[in-house]
Formats: sequence, structure tokens, C-alpha cells
Amino acid sequence: MLSLLLASVLATEFPAAEELLNAMDQNLQFDTRSAVTTMAVVDARRTRSYKIISYGRGQDDAAMEYLEPDREKGTKMLKLGDELWLYMPRAERTQKISGHMMRQGMMGSDMSYEDMMGAAEFASMYTAAVTGEAELDGRPCWTVEATATDESVSYPKRVFWIDQEWRIPLKQELFALSGMLLKTWHMSDPVQLEGQWMPTRMEIVDELKTGSKTVIVIDSVELGVELEDEVFSRRWLERQ
Repeated sequence: MLSLLLASVLATEFPAAEELLNAMDQNLQFDTRSAVTTMAVVDARRTRSYKIISYGRGQDDAAMEYLEPDREKGTKMLKLGDELWLYMPRAERTQKISGHMMRQGMMGSDMSYEDMMGAAEFASMYTAAVTGEAELDGRPCWTVEATATDESVSYPKRVFWIDQEWRIPLKQELFALSGMLLKTWHMSDPVQLEGQWMPTRMEIVDELKTGSKTVIVIDSVELGVELEDEVFSRRWLERQ
């Protein structure tokens, strides 16, 4: 009887998992945004670095252009809803990314095109339970295990370490339906913008590769920017 009472008291100390996912979604969603980021793809042989400018409108529309290095300059990607296009200036060709190509690494990175397509709407995509507390990078976190409600979701299971104050995921483990760990994401160095906490550094490890990781750092970001509709169009994609 005492053990049941103690378990009940401890359970009430945890916030509801749905509340945590909703708070996390709110922190990771913005009406409009513009950012300059650096992406470093690290493997056993070398490190490749890219400079990217990106634009976003809600969770459905995004556009990005590679600024550096010279060999990739002018390469663009456009996401409209659940469709994704890639423009390659050297070939002067636009290609729609679909099917098995979605699982390929973007510019050989550990972030797939499928990852890029994912929207921060975890509360509607997963059912979840708070499994406990843990400390990560010196920060108290809630650990949350989430199971996808839709079979089409890229990762049927996720485990989050959600910062108790910032309400952002400091770590995620992404699993296949079989239970195999596919990827580990670490997020850090958050800044507060317009009342929302946003991580500015992300490290992605593909657990199926050896000695590989991708580090994405946001160099600058603006929220609530005015963006022309043309930015989210095929015309912008192919404009030189």
C-alpha cells in the first residue's frame, strides 16, 4: 500500500507528456524566419563545411541556398508542404526529391532530406509518456518516450531529453520500428527570441555509420521577417 502511495505521489510530480510536447513545439515553431547557418560534415577522412542561407514560413514552406563552398554555390532546395525540390546550378537542372532518395544524406551529411521535411509538430504526431528525470550537460531534463500515431512517420519512436526550464529537446534518440537506434541528435547553445527558446547548435550522429557526424550552427537568425511569396516558388528556385 505504501509503495503504491509513493508511486502515485512521484507520478504527480511529472508534468503531462502532452504539455511538454506542446511547449516544445511552440518553442521550435515560428511564423517567418531567416537564418545563416554553417554545416560541418565530419567523417574519418575529412571535414566538409557549407554556408547556407535559409528562409521559413510556418512549418510547411522552406527555402535554402548554399553560399559556400564555391563548388556548391547556388545550389537550392525548396520545400512546399510535403514536396521537396533540389536545384543544381552546374547541371542547370531541378530535381524532385521523393521515394528512396528522401533517406539520402543532404550533401552527404547525417541529416537526410526526410529529416529536413520533418515539421516540429510532435504533439500531433506522437503519443508520449514522461519516464523520469535526468541531467544532461548540467541541465535538469524530463525524459519522454514518444510513439508515432502514424505509420508513415520517419521515426516510429523517439526518446527526448527536454530541458525543464527551456522546454527544448537537448537530446533525441530516433528509433526504427524494429527498435534499432538510427540517429542521435544533440541540441545546445539556446538563445531566447521573442519569448521563445531556440537552440543554435545541433549535432547529428547516424548510428548506422562509423566515425561520422554533422554539426549545424546558426550564425544569425531573424524572426518575423517579411518574405516575398516568390521565395517559396519554383521561379525562385531556378533564378540565377
